[in-house]
Amino acid sequence: MDNSTIYVREKGNLRRVGNIILAQPKPSSSSSSSCRRTNPFVQRKEHFIFTYNEEGSLRYTTKSLFDITLLFVADNIHHVDSLVGFPEQIGDRLFVAAEENRVFLNPEVSQKAMKLFCDAYGDMVLGSLCLRNRFPLLHERITEIKTFHSLKSLDVFGCRLGDDHELFMHLTSPSLSSLTQLFIGGNHLSDVGLQRLTAPIRIMKKGLDSLELLDVSHNPISEMAFRYLKCLAKLVKLDATGTNVKLDTGLKKTMWDVLGLIHSEKPLNIFDHSECKTEGWAEQVVNQWETSGCQMPKQKKMEESRASALRFFGRQKFVREVLNAAPLTGENGKRTNMEKLHFYKPTANNHLIEKMDPSTTKCLQVRNPTCYIKKRKPESSKCDDSHQSPPTKIHRSSSLVFTAEDADLLNSY
Repeated sequence: MDNSTIYVREKGNLRRVGNIILAQPKPSSSSSSSCRRTNPFVQRKEHFIFTYNEEGSLRYTTKSLFDITLLFVADNIHHVDSLVGFPEQIGDRLFVAAEENRVFLNPEVSQKAMKLFCDAYGDMVLGSLCLRNRFPLLHERITEIKTFHSLKSLDVFGCRLGDDHELFMHLTSPSLSSLTQLFIGGNHLSDVGLQRLTAPIRIMKKGLDSLELLDVSHNPISEMAFRYLKCLAKLVKLDATGTNVKLDTGLKKTMWDVLGLIHSEKPLNIFDHSECKTEGWAEQVVNQWETSGCQMPKQKKMEESRASALRFFGRQKFVREVLNAAPLTGENGKRTNMEKLHFYKPTANNHLIEKMDPSTTKCLQVRNPTCYIKKRKPESSKCDDSHQSPPTKIHRSSSLVFTAEDADLLNSY
């Protein structure tokens, strides 16, 4: 009994023992507010449904006890300890009620309230988040965004992350172990930034365990930086368009030797941003965050930005870094005509070999010469049984026969 929660009604106000004051109803602007009864939780208009009958007369009916309770919990969501174990139907309705009450726009309780739902319902709250070229939203709501720990797809293309952003540590944390798609292109990310991003994975062997798709396009990274991606064991698709690398035999060999990826002759549709969107209960909340950020007084935002710049960077350095990290939104024409550097991990099907260009096929042969021996098996099977020799010797000798083109290819490395 000593550990149970006790509520006390005092002077018409309901409070919990422990100096936690529950949310009070908003004052009404109607003239009848002076005639209210003592209990503030009974005469709220939200507890009634107003309709008109066929004669045009106003009538009202009371809401169900469940709806009234749901509204009460939504107003005091920051006092709830946990929602784990509650059915998702109730969680969905409670989230909608909290959203309508603009709970997630309150900076004092938004992080705690969002974390409460994410801990209980995971990817139902938000399974995919698209912040492409929405860098003000990312920087203003980075604390709330970190509470989405069940994301499967995250797009922060053109968000001016640079080489040292606090989001990097969050990306490699256990809370985002379910992330399968990550778009970090257009962020002025160099080799140092990619090295820093993958450092926890390479050293502590944890983080981004499920990542299958990575977009690092339009970043000033070199061919050496792709070696840092070797720690991503499940990576099957990579976009390196617009980087400091050129498509040649050396790049194809590096991609195959280090990551096991080959160049795709046709652009992969997954990188055209047609399927990336924000999905989940919090979809409208993200839009509300962006709208509320745009409605801030411009003068206040300018003063805060100017003060932060002068305090941390100095005026000239801050302006220079912002301009360098700006997304390439004005070069859409160049992007359209730019050669796509899309790489993927081939399957075990033999048809893919015929679709590869000759240079890619040679790179595969150099790394694993025995993978193309199947074409020679029918010929060897026609030999007489009396002249059979160990098949391994036949395969090994046939695979070591290089043509003039193969010799030129080896000499070029």
